[in-house]
Amino acid sequence: MKNYFLLLLFLSTFGVSYTQEESKAKTLVIGQFDRPEERYAIEVAVTDLFSKNGIPAVPSLNVIKQGANPSILATDSIQELLRNMGITTIAIVNVRGYDRRFKISEKETALSEALGRTSIYHVYREEVTSVSFEFIFFKDNKMYFRDILKCRNVGDRDSVIKRIRKKLPKRISKKWPKN
Repeated sequence: MKNYFLLLLFLSTFGVSYTQEESKAKTLVIGQFDRPEERYAIEVAVTDLFSKNGIPAVPSLNVIKQGANPSILATDSIQELLRNMGITTIAIVNVRGYDRRFKISEKETALSEALGRTSIYHVYREEVTSVSFEFIFFKDNKMYFRDILKCRNVGDRDSVIKRIRKKLPKRISKKWPKN
């Protein structure tokens, strides 16, 4: 309850400083990783790539405290505060696995269910040469797009981030719907 109150206070304070130039719809990027350094690295990289490709984005680290449960973002009151901040879309990024054969799931996933998941994978694992990232987009608490980005020939965490920075802009321009 204390975390919920602090988040509500932070969001309302952030909403007061909201200016006219920030009125374009934004995407909240949530990295589902256990390690804070991995979450930070992925959220910053994806937010930067989204912004460079015409998708205004904000990392979740600017909205919820580190270590806070992201499932509170599915509540109606927090959703209203996010809309007041100009955030209309939520993008969840996680590692689907270390194989190249993953296919995009056709199953509809609720926002609360997706936010409640925990990650069992890390951005990089020894003796792995391929990492598959899943991107799930929600608007109005409904999933509207899902995609998988496969990063091959990786040797460490930095090379994974480098591959994401190289491959994601091409994927955005070719396959992703325009907001």
